[in-house]
Amino acid sequence: MRSLKKFFLRIMKMKYEKSLIVIVLVLVVIGCASHVFVKAEEQAEPSRLGVLWTSGDADVAHKVCFMYTHNAKEAGWFDEVKLIIWGPSSRLLAGDKELQARVKEMMESGVDVKACKACADMYGVSQKLSELGIDVKYMGGPLTNMLKGDWKILTF
Repeated sequence: MRSLKKFFLRIMKMKYEKSLIVIVLVLVVIGCASHVFVKAEEQAEPSRLGVLWTSGDADVAHKVCFMYTHNAKEAGWFDEVKLIIWGPSSRLLAGDKELQARVKEMMESGVDVKACKACADMYGVSQKLSELGIDVKYMGGPLTNMLKGDWKILTF
C-alpha cells in the first residue's frame, strides 16, 4: 500500500503532460491485465461433481443424496454432475419405484447416472438397473480416474 501511495505522489510531482502519460499507461496495463484474467476464466475447465451413493438407507437417498445431486445440476453449481450407484444403493434402487422416479428426473436434468456392475451383480440387480436406462459398468477404474483428476467427490 505504501509503495502505491509513493507512486501516486511521484506522479503528482511530475509536470502535467508527463503525469498524464503515466496515468494513461497505467490504465492501459490494467485494462490488458483484466482482459487476460477474463480470457483465463472463459477457458477454465468445467467444474465436476461425482456423487458416490453407497447407502442402502432410503432416507439418505431422498433427504440428502438425491436432493443435493439434483440441485447441483439444476442450479448450475457444477457443470458436470455424475451419480455413481455403488454397493447397497443398487439393491435399494432396484426395488424402490419412488427412488427410480427421482433418478429418472435427475437423468432428464442432465445428471450422468452410472452403476457399478460388480456391485449390481453381487445383488443380482444389473438387468433391472439397465432397464431403468442406467449405464451399468465396472466403475473401479473410472472412479479412480475421477479421484485422481479434477472431480470433487461426495459420498453418501
